[in-house]
Amino acid sequence: MKLTNFLDHAAPTAYKPNAKNVCALGIALIIVCLAHFSVTAQPLKLTLEEVVNMAREQSIASRQAATLKKTNYWKYRSFLADFKPQLSLNGSLPGFTRSFVQVQQPDGTVVFQPVSNNNSVLNLSLSQNIPFTGGSIYVQQQLQRFDNFLNRNTLYNGIPVAIGLSQPLFRFNQMKWDRQTEPLRYAESNQQYIESMEQVAVDATGLFFDLLVSQVNLQIAETNRANNDTLYTIAQHKLALGKLSRNDLLQLQLSVLNARKDLASARQTAEVASLKLRTLMNAQDMSSGQPGTTTSSNSRQRPLDLVIPSQVSEFSVDIERAIAEAFANRSDAIAFQRKRLEADRDVDKARKENGINAVLNADFGLTNRGNRPGDVYVRPQDRQFVEIQFVVPIMTWGRAQARTETARANQQLTVQTVEQARRVFEQQIYTQVTLLDMLRQQVKLTAEADQIAQSRYQIAQERFKLSDLTVTDLGIAIQDKDRARRDAILALRDYWQSYYTLRLLTLYDFDQNQKIRYVP
Repeated sequence: MKLTNFLDHAAPTAYKPNAKNVCALGIALIIVCLAHFSVTAQPLKLTLEEVVNMAREQSIASRQAATLKKTNYWKYRSFLADFKPQLSLNGSLPGFTRSFVQVQQPDGTVVFQPVSNNNSVLNLSLSQNIPFTGGSIYVQQQLQRFDNFLNRNTLYNGIPVAIGLSQPLFRFNQMKWDRQTEPLRYAESNQQYIESMEQVAVDATGLFFDLLVSQVNLQIAETNRANNDTLYTIAQHKLALGKLSRNDLLQLQLSVLNARKDLASARQTAEVASLKLRTLMNAQDMSSGQPGTTTSSNSRQRPLDLVIPSQVSEFSVDIERAIAEAFANRSDAIAFQRKRLEADRDVDKARKENGINAVLNADFGLTNRGNRPGDVYVRPQDRQFVEIQFVVPIMTWGRAQARTETARANQQLTVQTVEQARRVFEQQIYTQVTLLDMLRQQVKLTAEADQIAQSRYQIAQERFKLSDLTVTDLGIAIQDKDRARRDAILALRDYWQSYYTLRLLTLYDFDQNQKIRYVP
């Protein structure tokens, strides 16, 4: 009975189970289960581009890179906030004290007097850093209340308004240097995020071809095992007819055993390679090849069937253009500039902190006191405060000079290290560009060699069946066939790894002629 007919018969409400209906139900359930099993057991085909995109979107490494980018963004926001006005309210409320305090009398004796009071203070201030000078300016308003609970009186003191300045003199200005280095550090972190995503692509490409090579080896092993079984059967008939020696038969029998051993090893290698690729892509919940889909535990174990990349992009890469894009896009190039600025900053810091250190503190405003809060704001009096604190090193036994010279030596070392890194960086790009062109030609040559070797093996196999070829020559043809197929896959692996490595080094897509951008 067909499944549709069975469902039609099962529709009436007056259904009564019988042997025929129960049998039909069992058959229908078996068909549904087998259909479901056949669907979930189908291998999942993936191209190199799909694997790379999935790794970029859902791998743990890509998520870590996005989180680090977000962290660096908020660090930079915190840095920018330090240069904007800051409004704050501070004080002590309440400030209650109940105790005995020591009071010295006019005759020199000491009397311990009881005290019970509350001294509360509120201060509202608006401050602004001055990056150019390294100081800060502020405007404040203050109100103080004093309650004497023993005498039962209350006094108020306050500052209706005051303007103050705190300015270091002859000292190292950290804010001036931070305004130069922190934007570079933030730009460097943004480019590091793009590099991390491209590194994920490089890693995914390597694991993709590791699995692809193992799958090709598995296919070769399965084909060789089947062919050797067939050839061994044919050889047994030839031996019976006297057209083959006993030694050749034993050689074919040994080939059969080796083929089975190679097949078992290839299966184990393919399983390990598949697990590594799934781990990188974080693809345990993968069913249809779309990121983020979840399925049952059976479909999670769908085998991966990788598609051999047959198309190799034809595009030219100018070396000078690649170097220019690398220095415009890479975080290393930004780091070169940042490290030189930091070396100059350390010299400036060592020179100024070992000399005269002084700070000017000035405060001008109004102040008053009274028995009520409003009295503070009635005819307030002038308030001035000026102070210069300084430290002048007189005898340091050469410590200041030693620190300054150390900073200068480190500055020279940084310049030399950066210059060496620039040259190595340029050399890497030059090598990668020339390597990419060579590997593109290598892919074409190995593909042609693979076709020739496969055709030659087919001819050798037919000649052996017709007793026109020795076992030794047949074995050579098999080895050439397998080696040619592996060489073709390995050439593809080298090309695509070189392609994504060039993208990583330059952060530029020469195939699309555009800078590489990612939005986390």
